[in-house]
This record gives sequence, structure tokens and C-alpha cells, in this order.
Amino acid sequence: MDISYAATPFLAWLVAGGLKFCINSLRAGKPAFALIGYGGMPSNHSAIVSSMAALIAFRQGIGDPAFGVALSLAFVVMLDANSLRRQVGRHAEAINRLTMTDARHVPLRERMGHTRAEILGGVVTGCVVAWVVSRLSA
Repeated sequence: MDISYAATPFLAWLVAGGLKFCINSLRAGKPAFALIGYGGMPSNHSAIVSSMAALIAFRQGIGDPAFGVALSLAFVVMLDANSLRRQVGRHAEAINRLTMTDARHVPLRERMGHTRAEILGGVVTGCVVAWVVSRLSA
């Protein structure tokens, strides 16, 4: 059994998460544990789905039906990250502004979606991880 198909998305998630933590920590000037989660550079979700599509492309080629399925899933995830999840974050921001005078209000998380640059960063991260895995497990 080839474990690399299960390991690659996990590795992409790990690498993207590590990069995101480092980038956020550099921007904040201190360890940015509070910024772990949705949003930020690079997109973990984009890295995960891109790593699988890229691994299939490297191993089976872009003519394989599995590549088409993986690419379709990747597009859905990236479109969702850029549109729906960004809108959810904007709504959370507006709700937080409206309820900030209520002492009982627990602020909603505002960083939900991704910019196109963050998505591209995730795609690049996922493709690099897939390339490394494909070379090491060949």
C-alpha cells in the first residue's frame, strides 16, 4: 500500500500551518498562538487539496480521471475560501461592532476566509510538498 496519498495532505497541512504560524508571529512580533486557525497566509485548505491534485498529476499525469476529480475539489475549496468564508468573516466583523457594548458578548472570529494571495500561497505550498513527496517516494 502506498501511504504517500494519505500522508501528503497531512504534510501539506503541517507545512502550511507552520508557515502561517511563522508569518503571523513575525508580523505580530511575538508568538501568534491566538491567530492559529482559519484565514492567513498560506491557506491550509488550499495547500491540502492542491497537494493531492499535484501528487496525482506528478504520478499518474493530468490525463488521469483522479486528477480531474482532485482538481474539481480543489477549485470548490478555493472558491469557497475566497467568497463564502470571506463573507462570513465580514458578517462576524459587523456583528462584533454592533454588539461591542454588551459585556456578555463573546466576539465572533472575524478571520475566516482568504485573499487570492493567501490561496495562491496555499497552492504553491501544496504543490511543493507534493513534488517533494513524489521525488522521495519514487
